[in-house]
Amino acid sequence: MRLRHKPWAKEKIEQHPQYIVSNPEQYKGKWNEVFQNDQPLHIEVGTGKGRFITEMAKANPHINYMGIELYDSVIVAALDRLIEADLPNLRLLNVNAADLGKYFEKNDVARVYLNFSDPWPKIRHEKRRLTYKDFLTLYQNIMVDKGEIHFKTDNQGLFEYSLKSFSEYGLLLTFISLDLHNSDFEPNIMTEYEQKFSEMGNRIYRCEVKYQN
Repeated sequence: MRLRHKPWAKEKIEQHPQYIVSNPEQYKGKWNEVFQNDQPLHIEVGTGKGRFITEMAKANPHINYMGIELYDSVIVAALDRLIEADLPNLRLLNVNAADLGKYFEKNDVARVYLNFSDPWPKIRHEKRRLTYKDFLTLYQNIMVDKGEIHFKTDNQGLFEYSLKSFSEYGLLLTFISLDLHNSDFEPNIMTEYEQKFSEMGNRIYRCEVKYQN
């Protein structure tokens, strides 16, 4: 995907620290200070334009949510959604997912959402896939015991790879759908990509896995 550069994006992000947390490393191990409660924290790695994480926060006020997105020009769309919704249980981070360990520590996070992640189809790029074993270790190091990963994609190859990666890591598969939109799963909150790909006729794959310690 070719990103349209938005030269004003960085300045807009800096103007809204109440929504996009600046200096997030200072809250490592104490995100309850940001949300001013002790509710469980769920994060979406690669939040894109923020549709999914915003709707999840609206639907589940008893859970805190964090949308993580690297690209300035993308996260400003999520910022606009959050400004409009003004949800107390949702914040955004404009950081690289590979650096999650700088901002979260063990027991900070209860669940990780991976939605329509870049499949990185070339073998030499395997280590960049968000379901690669090193990322699974990274998530485990910031999550509570028996923390969960919920994963959705329209890419069959990435889904098959991810199931294998989860299994080899020792994660417990608790839910799987090979055709989510033709199943009885509910409620399903869609991402922007999910709506686009499903309207194109693409099958949507989904699974839930759990760490066993």
